[in-house]
Amino acid sequence: MSKRSITVGAIQTSYGHDLKTNIAKTEAFVREAARKGAQVILPSELFEGIYFCTRQDPKWFETAHPVNEHPCVLALKKLAKELGVVIPISFFEKDGPRYYNSIAIADADGEILGVYRKSHIPDGPGYQEKYYFRPGDTGFKTWATKFGRIGVGICWDQWYPESARAMVLQGAEILFYPTAIGSEPYDAALDTHLQWQRAMQGHAVSNAVPIVAANRIGLEDNDGVQQKFYGHSFISDHRGELVESFGSSDEGVLIHAFDLDLIESYRADWGFFRDRRTDLYAKSIV
Repeated sequence: MSKRSITVGAIQTSYGHDLKTNIAKTEAFVREAARKGAQVILPSELFEGIYFCTRQDPKWFETAHPVNEHPCVLALKKLAKELGVVIPISFFEKDGPRYYNSIAIADADGEILGVYRKSHIPDGPGYQEKYYFRPGDTGFKTWATKFGRIGVGICWDQWYPESARAMVLQGAEILFYPTAIGSEPYDAALDTHLQWQRAMQGHAVSNAVPIVAANRIGLEDNDGVQQKFYGHSFISDHRGELVESFGSSDEGVLIHAFDLDLIESYRADWGFFRDRRTDLYAKSIV
């Protein structure tokens, strides 16, 4: 029996206001990751522009498009086909009068396998997403790509153990989290990157699943409101160890290969899913 393996990549970079420039920058890093052997390559959340949710302004609704018309989706699904790679594509989705923070999964043949809409929508200083996005209505999903079954959550989703568990229960062999997170406007000295990493490392441990997290870097100005993104993108193995990671200002791609058969055996051996008590959870969880 041949060994099943997967090589993943995460992009960490800064973004500006110009859509075409941001797409070109992302495409260049995808190509770099593919040259280094990556088969599933993750850009960060809403890479089409600056992270506009730092303030409320109706002008940003004009940048949303349906999945089959969004410039980021059209460009990167074409690139996925050219390079024979899988790309979870973050985009601002318009569906009639509804707006979502979404991911389109481009398989290695360039076909869009479907869309996941961000389930958990934050609302606080610097992250005013409830003004722009409805809570996702897709539920948590997994995708049978050419290289393996993947699950994708978006930013705030990554803090919730239920999200990770739901995707692994559906057969996800590796989890991807595109994100945009950094400074807190009410406390410039607050740096949450360790909590951010540890939350996902915990998902890796309790689900015996690798994690890929891609964050942006740089200082962005949104009509006078500034936000500095802290990077620290990483790849964790199924035991929660950081096997690849960036700092707060590194720009580039992280690459790592995983033996999916070995991880499947490890997951079965630990018995996390064997010993679940679903008969009790329904009685104690609201």
